[in-house]
Amino acid sequence: MLTLAGGTVVTSLDPPRVERGNIVIGDGRVVEVSDRRRPHADVAIDCSGCVVIPGNVCAHHHLYSALARGMPYDLAPPESFVQVLQRVWWRLDRALDEPSNRASALTGGADALLAGTTTIVDHHASPNAIDAQLEVIGRALTELGARSVLCYEVTDRDGAERAAAGIRENRRHLTHGTGGLVRGMVGAHASFTLSDEALEACVGLARESDVGIHIHAAEDAADEDDALARSGARVLDRLADVGALDRRTLLAHCVAVDASEVELIDASGATVVHNARSNMNNRVGHAPVASFGRLALGTDGIDGDMFAEARAAYWRAREADPAVEPAWLLGALAGSARFAGGCFGEPLLGRIEAGAPADLVVLDYDPPTPFGADDLAGHWAYGFTSRLVRDVLVAGEVAVRDRTLVRMDALEISALAREQAALLWERVERTPSHPFEPKGVA
Repeated sequence: MLTLAGGTVVTSLDPPRVERGNIVIGDGRVVEVSDRRRPHADVAIDCSGCVVIPGNVCAHHHLYSALARGMPYDLAPPESFVQVLQRVWWRLDRALDEPSNRASALTGGADALLAGTTTIVDHHASPNAIDAQLEVIGRALTELGARSVLCYEVTDRDGAERAAAGIRENRRHLTHGTGGLVRGMVGAHASFTLSDEALEACVGLARESDVGIHIHAAEDAADEDDALARSGARVLDRLADVGALDRRTLLAHCVAVDASEVELIDASGATVVHNARSNMNNRVGHAPVASFGRLALGTDGIDGDMFAEARAAYWRAREADPAVEPAWLLGALAGSARFAGGCFGEPLLGRIEAGAPADLVVLDYDPPTPFGADDLAGHWAYGFTSRLVRDVLVAGEVAVRDRTLVRMDALEISALAREQAALLWERVERTPSHPFEPKGVA
């Protein structure tokens, strides 16, 4: 048994609940939260003067982007979202190999854990290294001590053979690669790079495996233009027509959706992942976040810091609508945990109460103002940052202690990442801009 003793405990984000006492952990779960003294035999971590929160969930990540930080760029500046993909990300993913995939997962996973993110829902693409790569990523994240929900991005932009290989990789992972801290979904890039055959194959595999589809949806108007040119229907209508929308579906972005598509999403029970910083960086517009019934937050590969993402998302939402209050970000973070909990069959993931998975973060935060359930959202929006993260537990096991990775050497991970990044950048320099073009886009 392990006790986190003497802290202020955020037992729930939505609705906000705060208690003061000890968290007792056994067999990977919270046994109780109470102010009773525990037996001396318990191992204790002193959390006096700290706030203990449920571990954050990044509901949409691209860990393969971890080695792109600082990457040189010598092509003409992209003038559209499609050009960003053609000239940056679709060059990078074609240059990835197994060693760089592992290094990306390790450094990206370490970044997430040290920032208080305990679960990563990842969307992977490496078209010249497909087979068994989800196993490489899942093993790396498990070594670090992080939870993950993984998928491979099926797409026709690199040809039908690689699309079929992507389906096989998702099937292999769902059949043989899940268990422990790893779960799976069926990955699909976006409507505008998916043929009818590939999209239907994704839906078929998801039904066969009883999992959801993780797909970019209407991230930019180009996706909608392509869908209309390809099928005469908008993106969400196209997805609905093939049965891709249900309560297990994860839709990344949904920036360019119209009102009818919002209704379709909500009726299906699908979850939308908002990636505010990525949307701003790519200048794709602002998603109608206040309209979605099931909303989660992700970073879209920028980093693993959900404190930074939540604050940016809140401020951007408030800029668009002054009626948005700080409690909105707590609801979105709780939505991320609810979705991940569904993947793991853990409905209490994201809470600190008896029976919940012990995915916990200790913040070295001694608030200068009153702190309780009524004040939590304001502290989260204006006080909480990743620099406060002291300790991190996943499934009751310590992954970060005193701001230091416990299971792996951070310096060794950094050295490996730098070595692989240099090799990756050389390959990217030799990789031309991707020729794929959406339909219906001038």
